[in-house]
Amino acid sequence: MEKVDYKKQLKHLYLPSKKQVATVDVPSMYYLMVDGKGEPGSEQYQQAIEALYSVAYTIKFMIKKGATAIDYGVLPLEGLWWADDMDDFINDNKHNWQWTMMIMQPKLVDKELVVEAIRQVKLKKSLAAIELVRYESFSEGQCAQILHLGPFSEEGPTVAKVHDYIESAGFTLSGKHHEIYLSDIRRAAPENWKTVIRQPYST
Repeated sequence: MEKVDYKKQLKHLYLPSKKQVATVDVPSMYYLMVDGKGEPGSEQYQQAIEALYSVAYTIKFMIKKGATAIDYGVLPLEGLWWADDMDDFINDNKHNWQWTMMIMQPKLVDKELVVEAIRQVKLKKSLAAIELVRYESFSEGQCAQILHLGPFSEEGPTVAKVHDYIESAGFTLSGKHHEIYLSDIRRAAPENWKTVIRQPYST
């Protein structure tokens, strides 16, 4: 059985430096996605994550047991964050935050596989957000990113560093604030949490 580490294959996207901001050209990739609103950690947020991981792991084991017999690690959870009024971010009005939580899927995955995986999950579990899971491509293009080490509440200076990098180069912020969660926050201490901070920009 072949084992594949997509996170290592895509190291430039998923394992950036924590010392300096880097630019990356993010290609169009396919994701499992769930949209929602409200603060991270809310019931709706937790339901979205449970549904995403349930489908992602079902797909993984379908591929592992299938004809291709490839074993791979499920990619990390990612989040796009925004608000209709961006002052809600500055003022920490988390109830107005909007988000799309997502997990990238390798090229082995197609629409039919996702549909079957969702069907299997429904047979085994009753998940509140399973009907919200969708599979679609997402493209960011040119982005700046860096690794943040520490709790989410201390991301502010790291985010500012990325924004300053973009603006000092004469570019304009575009798209949505993007985070990639590399740590299992249930097991790691907050000071050791690793989060990729990514921001698309336009020239």
